[in-house]
Amino acid sequence: MAAVKLAKLLEKMEYELLQGSLETEVADLAYDSRKIEPGMMFVAIAGTVVDGHKFIPDVVKKGASVLVVERDVEVDAKDVAIVKVKNGRAALSLMSAAYFDYPAEKMISIGITGTKGKSTITYMIRDILEKSGFSCGIVGTIGVVIQGNMTPTEHTTPESYDLQKYFAQMAEAGCDYMVMEVSSQGIKMDRVAGMRFDYGVFTNISPDHIGPNEHKDFEEYLTCKSKLFQMCRVGLVNRDDPHWQDIVKNATCEVKTFGTDGADLQASDIRHVNDNGDLSMCFHASGLIDGDIAVGLPGRFNVFNAMCAAGIGALCGMPKDVILHALEHVKVQGRVENVPTGRGFSVLIDYAHNGVSTESVLKTLRGYNPARIIAIFGCGGNRSKLRRYEMGEAVGNLAELAVVTSDNSRYENVMDIIEDIKVGLAKTKGEYVVIPDRQEAVNYAVKLAQDGDMVILLGKGHEEYQEVNGVKTHFSDREAVEKALAML
Repeated sequence: MAAVKLAKLLEKMEYELLQGSLETEVADLAYDSRKIEPGMMFVAIAGTVVDGHKFIPDVVKKGASVLVVERDVEVDAKDVAIVKVKNGRAALSLMSAAYFDYPAEKMISIGITGTKGKSTITYMIRDILEKSGFSCGIVGTIGVVIQGNMTPTEHTTPESYDLQKYFAQMAEAGCDYMVMEVSSQGIKMDRVAGMRFDYGVFTNISPDHIGPNEHKDFEEYLTCKSKLFQMCRVGLVNRDDPHWQDIVKNATCEVKTFGTDGADLQASDIRHVNDNGDLSMCFHASGLIDGDIAVGLPGRFNVFNAMCAAGIGALCGMPKDVILHALEHVKVQGRVENVPTGRGFSVLIDYAHNGVSTESVLKTLRGYNPARIIAIFGCGGNRSKLRRYEMGEAVGNLAELAVVTSDNSRYENVMDIIEDIKVGLAKTKGEYVVIPDRQEAVNYAVKLAQDGDMVILLGKGHEEYQEVNGVKTHFSDREAVEKALAML
């Protein structure tokens, strides 16, 4: 990227120039002081853990040309421009968009928010758009996908500078559309500040991401989700969610709805289909799109995901036959993903990592009348203990056997996490075994499985690592299943 004048970066925001000139050249932007090189702008953010302002002397020595600050600072360098803003995070988002020349505006943008379903819907929409002849980039939990190339990301919604950089890469690659997961944290942390989406989607909401480093309570979580509908042109909202009216009460966009009653897109005659172990759903759609829809993924929640994708497809003017074909053949990594066994039992992998999503996916499997459900799961370390109790209780109530194992223990002891899970299991009559090594747990469950059983691995989904004591080592649930099957 060529250097950009400071005036260009500030053109859409409020600021106070404390020192220097708007003609100052900016080679690049950074909010991490370690990345500063001569001629770059440093954005000092007063974060919850670290205050970026304390690194100002360091970045000045490194040759930063501009400092963006949230409070008055003393700097012993007259050639450095200093800009004061109210909110460093929001400023970073607006300036990053300007630096990359507003790349999101060069594509049709679709933002999806909600507790569950975001990843599945992004892939459904991508398939509809690409089968209609358009190019579509993705940003979300599974990573950033541009022209088939995937880049893993740390956050569902990346930091604003990285996000704008990905948009620029999409625009450069010729993407016509961009579809992204907009997390409540992404909104709260101003990672999408200043963005204007063409379409916004609300899937559903249930208590999650509530804790010391996330949202203080459900009300804040709900408020953050609802802000997407002040940032888009058209909103598509799940009318069957009990909180849908709270989501749209302050909306500034045109609102369309989907659901099973009184919506702009309605589903009826919903059916579970088990075709020799291959699980799917069928329903009749009316309204924004009319016809019978088959979804190549199991579970009633995938009917809602499919309605969401079909609604966006219809609003974008995609052909009906293409929408129906894309939904029938959709596959999403780690989202109720079926691993072929060649035997009389099913093995599925799902990202469910809290009580609500675990209960949802297990009830989904119950809809297919399995002989037994064998659930393999652990819980992540350094996260709310409530998740452990709730997941244990959900599995104990809905599976014939729980195989309790490791997940990303991070900086906690695996056995301490398992003891917390057992608190939830103890509230039920469910049977369980403890096998801390995840590969051994998979081997055990697959060897135990008989005709008509369903084995499900919960918690990791698409992830390809185990994180222990801050170190990530390669681990894939899919590969673990394939190894276990090969040993039979």
